[in-house]
Amino acid sequence: MTTPVERAAGAPVSWGIGEVPGSGHRLDLETVLGQIRSAGLTAIELGAGGYLPAAPDRLAAVLAAEGLRAAAGTVEVVAHEPAYDPEPVLVRELARLTACDAGTVVLVAATGGAAYEPRPELDGAGWVHLLTELDRLAAVAATHGVQAALLPRQGSMIDRPDDVAHVLDAATIDLCLDTGHAVLAGADPVRLAHEAGGRVVHVHLKDVDAGLAQQVRSGALGLTTAVAQGLYVPLGEGCARPLDVVRTLERRHYAGWYVVEQDTVLTGPQDAKAALADVLASVAALAALGAVGGGAAR
Repeated sequence: MTTPVERAAGAPVSWGIGEVPGSGHRLDLETVLGQIRSAGLTAIELGAGGYLPAAPDRLAAVLAAEGLRAAAGTVEVVAHEPAYDPEPVLVRELARLTACDAGTVVLVAATGGAAYEPRPELDGAGWVHLLTELDRLAAVAATHGVQAALLPRQGSMIDRPDDVAHVLDAATIDLCLDTGHAVLAGADPVRLAHEAGGRVVHVHLKDVDAGLAQQVRSGALGLTTAVAQGLYVPLGEGCARPLDVVRTLERRHYAGWYVVEQDTVLTGPQDAKAALADVLASVAALAALGAVGGGAAR
């Protein structure tokens, strides 16, 4: 049996490599990969496009040289527009994932607009199309030997608690539970871990400053601004209860990855040590849990 920390992976976004253009200084790849290893992590979620190599063989070689496994990759898919086919975008990412033996692809139901802009609202037929398309894409991933997990994320087509309930009721695609985005959407991550049950197949662990989270929910602060002000704090120091989420999932025999994903905005290379310190604190909190009810061996 493995402990949660043995199934923990790092993420470039913890070192300021986010998906929003202009969101701060981007550290060089060598520094980020080296610090992921120095945090005691042996796997990485691939993160924002354009950072790690796009070519599958090159990506596999870079990770192998650093002694890192690939836990998962993320792909944004516009799945609510009937005239648009997101399958080619997904298939390109699947080629990268299979080249480095990653078993999970995280799908974000993108709006098709700029990141974190207000989303279009769907009628009943629109929801049917979106959920049917997400299930179809999950089936495509399965044909490549990769499990798909839908990430409810702020600024996407699926982020609110009622959206997630709709997915659980009317679709078959599994979930990526992101404790930070759940809090920002007004959900209780621990309750979601209970209610989603075996549908949670991948986890992003964040903890959240309660005051800044409230400002994001009220619209007083944009998400990128809040991140720059310290929205995400080391695990166990905020209001998201990520360690309780881990306890809950482990008792349900969850066997997937826990991605320590402390989104941050850096002002320059001098911030690398602070980013590493936050990750180290989070990894230590996860390690302190020890064995909790038994995730399966990997």
